[in-house]
Amino acid sequence: MTDTAVSSAVSSAVSSAVSDAATLHASHAHHGVPARAAARARSHGSPADQWNLAARASVAAATFGLSPLALALATIDWGGNLAISPGKCLELATQAWLAASSFMAGSSRAGDNADEGGTTVYAGNADPRFAVDAWSNWPFCAYRDAFLAVQHWWRDATRGVPGVERHHEELVGFAARQWLDACSPGNFIATNPVVLQATWSSGGTNLLAGMRNWLDDAKTIGDAMRGARQRVAQPWVPGRDVAVTPGRVVWRNALCELLQYAPMTPDVAREPILIVPSWIMKYYILDLQPHDSLIRFLVEQGYTVFAISWRNPGPEARDLGLDDYLRDGFFAPLEAVRARCGEAVHAVGYCLGGTLLSIGAATLARDGQHDALRSITLLAALTDFSEPGELGLFIDASELAALDALMWRQGYLDGAQMSAAFQLLNARDLIWSRMMSEYLLGRRTKPNDLMSWNADTTRMPYRMHAEYLTQLFLDNDLAAGRYCVDGRPIALSDIEAPMFVVGTERDHVSPWRSVYKLHLLTHNALTFVLTAGGHNAGIVSEPGHRGRYFRCATREPGAPYRSRHEYVSGTPATDGSWWTCWRDWLRERSTDKVPARVPEAGFGPAPGEYVLET
Repeated sequence: MTDTAVSSAVSSAVSSAVSDAATLHASHAHHGVPARAAARARSHGSPADQWNLAARASVAAATFGLSPLALALATIDWGGNLAISPGKCLELATQAWLAASSFMAGSSRAGDNADEGGTTVYAGNADPRFAVDAWSNWPFCAYRDAFLAVQHWWRDATRGVPGVERHHEELVGFAARQWLDACSPGNFIATNPVVLQATWSSGGTNLLAGMRNWLDDAKTIGDAMRGARQRVAQPWVPGRDVAVTPGRVVWRNALCELLQYAPMTPDVAREPILIVPSWIMKYYILDLQPHDSLIRFLVEQGYTVFAISWRNPGPEARDLGLDDYLRDGFFAPLEAVRARCGEAVHAVGYCLGGTLLSIGAATLARDGQHDALRSITLLAALTDFSEPGELGLFIDASELAALDALMWRQGYLDGAQMSAAFQLLNARDLIWSRMMSEYLLGRRTKPNDLMSWNADTTRMPYRMHAEYLTQLFLDNDLAAGRYCVDGRPIALSDIEAPMFVVGTERDHVSPWRSVYKLHLLTHNALTFVLTAGGHNAGIVSEPGHRGRYFRCATREPGAPYRSRHEYVSGTPATDGSWWTCWRDWLRERSTDKVPARVPEAGFGPAPGEYVLET
C-alpha cells in the first residue's frame, strides 16, 4: 500500500475524530470539552441514583476513597472460614506457642549475653528495617524478634484458610500487613536504637528538625484537603530544569497537545516516533534531565520524535470517556503526525498510554489498516488485567462503587487520592521508612528529578476512570475480546505490526508477569524485554545507569508459547540499559534516511501549556 493510500485509510478511520478535533481546537481558548461529552453530561440518572451516589460519596470522602465494606466482607469471609477450620486453628496455635517459647528462651539468653542476642528467633537482619548492627543489642533484639514473630504468624494466619476467596485472602493479608508495619518497633523513639543514638548525640535536635518537617507536611496536606490547588515548590520545574529537550507544540485540542522535537542530526529515520504517555502522569517522565531523557536519547539517535502531553482535567471534563481519549487522544494526534511526515509511525505507549495504544492498534487492524503503524512499543503496559498485582486489592465491586461515587461528586479523581493508594502498596518504604528518616531522625530526603515529577500529580475524568476500571480492570474486556470501539469488538490478535514490550522486575502497577501475557493474546513478532527496576525507574534507565541489566528474547510468528519461567531461565541477563537494545530494534524496522524535519512554529515552544497546569 502506498503512503498516500495509508494516509487516506487512516484519515477515513478517524474522520469523526478529526472533525471533533477541529471543534475542540476552536474551543480551546474556552477550555471546552467535546460535544458528545457535553451531551452525556446532561443525563445523570434518576433522583434515587443521585441520592445513592451522594451517600456513598460522603462515606468515600471520609475513608480517602477506600471502601470499608470491601474490607469488612473480606474479614467476615476469612474469619468465618477460619472458625470452621480446626486444623488450621491448631496449626496457628502451635506455631504461636513454639514462637513464644523460642522468644522467651532467646530473650533470656540475650539478657545474659548480648553477643548471642535474639537473632536466632527470626532472621531480622534480612529485613532492611533492622539491618543496622544496633538492632542486635539487647533489648532491641527482643523488640525486633517479637515483632518479626508476630508478623510471620499473621502472614500464615491470613493464608491457606480453606474456602476463602482469593481476593478476600489478599485483602485481609494486606490489611494485616499495614497494621503490623505501623506497629514496627522502628517507628517509635523508645524502641529504635538508631533514633535513641541520634537523639543522644545531637542533644535532641533531630526531634526538633523532625517536628519542623512534620509541621511543613501537615500544612501541605491541609492545603490539599481544603482544595488549594497550587504547584508545590519543586527544585525541578518543567521547561527550566526538566522537559528541556528543544521542540514545539505543533498541534493541540482540548484534550492534549502534540509536541515535535527539534532534530539533532542532519538526517533522520523515515518513520517518525509517536509517544503516548499514560493520562495519569505528566509526559515528562520520559524527558527529565538531558542525561536521563528517553526522548532526547531518541532524537540524538536520529529520529523525528512526537509526544502527546495530556491536559490536566477539571470538573468540566467529568463526562469524557475512554472513547474520547481514543479518538481525540490517539487517532487525532496520529493523523496529525502522519499529515506532517507522510509515513507509517513507530508508536510507543507507556503504562495506560500503552493500553490505549493497544486498543487503537487493534482498531486499525480490525478495519484493515495494518500499514498505519510501522511498529508498536509498549512500556510497562497491561493488556490482560486478570492479575494486576497488588493494585487489584483496590478493585472489586464495592471499591469501584465507592470510587465512582467520590468521582461523581468531584467530577474527577484527584492525583493526591491516586498517590495515597500507590503509597499504601509500598507503605513500608514510602510511609514508615520515610517517617522514621524525616520525623524521628530529622533528615529530609534529598529530592531528585524523578521524585519531583512524581509530586507533580494529575487528575482523571470521572467517566473515563470509571469505564477504565470497570471494562479493563474488573471485567478484563480487552483480553477477552469483548471491548468494543464504535459498537464493534476488537481483538489484539488482529495486530500484525511487530511489537517491542518492556516489563520491569519490581513493578507494583503493571506486574511483568501480567505484561508477559500479551504472548497469549497476539501472534505477531514480539520482542519481550524484562529489565531491572520498578514501574518508573525501570523505564528511566539510561545508558551508564549503575546496576541496570535486562533480558531480551523474540517470539517469531508461529513459534510455540514459552512460559514465564522458561523465558527467565532460558534468557541470559545482559548488563546495561535496554534503551540501546530498543534503539537497535527500531533501526532494523526503519527503512531509510530523510533530511531532518524541523518543527513548524505551531503553538509555542515545548513543553507547552498543558504540562504546567495544576
